[in-house]
Amino acid sequence: MTESVEQFAARAKAWLAENMPRIDPAAPPVADRDDERCWQRARELQKRLYDGGFAGICFPREYGGLGLDHPYQRAFDAASLSYEMPLILNTPTFTICCATLLDTGSEEQKRRHIHAALRGDEVLVQLLSEPSGGSDLAGVITRAERRGDRWVITGAKTWSTSAFAADYGLCLARTNWEVPKHEGLTMFLVPINHPGITLRRITQLNGSTEFCEEFLDGVDVGDDAVVGEVDHGWAVASRQLYHERRAVGQGSEFASGTGSEGGRSTPVDYVALAEKTGQADNERVRALAGRALVHRAVSDQLVDHVTRSVQDGTLPPAGGTLIRLFHAETVTTDVDTALAIAGTAGVVGEPGDGLETGLRYLSRQTVCLGGGSTEMARNVIAERVLNFPREYAADRGVPFNQVRHGRER
Repeated sequence: MTESVEQFAARAKAWLAENMPRIDPAAPPVADRDDERCWQRARELQKRLYDGGFAGICFPREYGGLGLDHPYQRAFDAASLSYEMPLILNTPTFTICCATLLDTGSEEQKRRHIHAALRGDEVLVQLLSEPSGGSDLAGVITRAERRGDRWVITGAKTWSTSAFAADYGLCLARTNWEVPKHEGLTMFLVPINHPGITLRRITQLNGSTEFCEEFLDGVDVGDDAVVGEVDHGWAVASRQLYHERRAVGQGSEFASGTGSEGGRSTPVDYVALAEKTGQADNERVRALAGRALVHRAVSDQLVDHVTRSVQDGTLPPAGGTLIRLFHAETVTTDVDTALAIAGTAGVVGEPGDGLETGLRYLSRQTVCLGGGSTEMARNVIAERVLNFPREYAADRGVPFNQVRHGRER
């Protein structure tokens, strides 16, 4: 018989106490996405979860999970808040890539790769954006050509989150140039360590090197690497974006554990910030902090509301974009508020003193770009949730080899 949620939670609490390292949820250890050692640590923790029977709670049993509903995952998340968890594996491995394979992959791909990820043996990433692509994902020019019984992929990808630590990437490439751009794409699952891939890490303004760029030169893969159908990769990419928007908005049932990854991802403690800056009694500071905290509370409630509405059909699947959009609004409000309160102290503060709000500000726009830009999210909501007319596109219905690219006039 299936355990009740309460029984499952009690068993999880007992197992966590015996098997996972305890932490202070208010000051979790830093899971530095730049550091390969943190990725190895995450793999080790994930293996513990798998061996203990608590990995992939919402993934089907045949692919290594438990096949349980979201309330069980939420119960486990609540129980695990005081323990070190492999949170950096959630995005993009579980909540985006594995979720996409679950919806669109072959039976062999699901059995092999989802299972391997849940065991901690594989990390999966996305190879979508391109140096010349901007927000037009369907306009990719990375090409995959059929040569004998193999596909040969050539092109470039960029802004790939943590690709340096990954084993496989979901790579969108063009396989047909004689049809409109959405109709000639194919998704491939490619090994990151392929000799035809040159990977470079990108240094951001705040010093982070989490993002990568990849140059693909003669990357050959077989038909078993095709996810979905040849020339129908846009259906896979669309599903991938659906999962990414839910993941960015903290609304995925496939996340394993919750909480902060530590460091600058830890939510701002406004009480401590006001005290350290000598403004604990300042009414304006209290009002600013209150506004930011209300955004957080609404964001948390919105996740549950939208998730239920999509599940029961009240909202279409694109409704998940509401979570992603408001999450971006919440985070930017949080970052802006913290810097407004800290003032110059937020710029000159040392790491660890609670005043490094300036470093957070340098990377504030990342949350407005993940899962597609905030502007794209508004378009999705307008067109697919509110049923507004579609935005004009000059290349709609035009064969891609007739569409002008780059500096063509």
